[in-house]
Amino acid sequence: MPTPGAGELLVRVRAAGVNPGDWRLREGSYGTVGPAVLGREVAGTVTAVGPEVTGFAVGDEVFGGCPGMVGGWAEQALVTASFAAHRPGAVAPEAAAVLPVAAGTAYDVLENLALPAGATLLVNGAGGGVGIPVTQLARARGLKVVGVASPAKHNLVAGFGATPVAYGEGVLDRVRAAAPDGVDAVFDLVGGDALSTVAALVEDRSRLLSVADRPLVHELGGRTVERDRSTAVLEELAELVATGRLDPCVTQVRPLDEAGEALAEVQEGHVLGKIVLVPDPPGAQA
Repeated sequence: MPTPGAGELLVRVRAAGVNPGDWRLREGSYGTVGPAVLGREVAGTVTAVGPEVTGFAVGDEVFGGCPGMVGGWAEQALVTASFAAHRPGAVAPEAAAVLPVAAGTAYDVLENLALPAGATLLVNGAGGGVGIPVTQLARARGLKVVGVASPAKHNLVAGFGATPVAYGEGVLDRVRAAAPDGVDAVFDLVGGDALSTVAALVEDRSRLLSVADRPLVHELGGRTVERDRSTAVLEELAELVATGRLDPCVTQVRPLDEAGEALAEVQEGHVLGKIVLVPDPPGAQA
């Protein structure tokens, strides 16, 4: 059983998100990590409060990020109190559990770019877990969105208000046709050659952001996303969900013992929306 340290909560997990960062951490993309339970975001019930924590009490329904990006795929998990928020009753645990990483990153992207209403944002990888919320949040801010995605995800991307275009050879021509006045910023979720290609669309490389390929985006003159892992951001995201302005797009809820299969699906890159793991089957928790 984990013991909450200073600034931490112990939470009985009701739902946990599955993210590309989980397999990337396993592969060593973030440096060496010792034996660990994967999972970086959860929703659940507070069962213990660590020292130096204010604003939370045992029994509170919360959601947030896990210390060190690990530990969430378990019955009990630690949560960083400064990156946690109370879960509104109108937001299901399964929806709240996927907000800290994907929706939180999407929120921070738009804060980093600070584009004015009417500007055009290209999202490279618009059909994924971060691409879906960034499209919704961008549209809510009055931005035009062109979303590069596989054809299988075009209906999903279009449904959230973006103009979908296909990956692959000729993508620049397709983007220029979809945005004849040009794009004002590029947010990349793919990396590699796909990032190098779409980088040509922005002269001001301060408006080229990537979370998929940090070395390459810096080489291209762009930047990574500065994250604001705070309670205030989570509260705002939860309010957007509660009022119907943000759909976390949870498409699969799977038992915890299927974590391996769920992560393999996410790594393959073909998942529509978000996968959530639950320690207990539906209806088992109060």
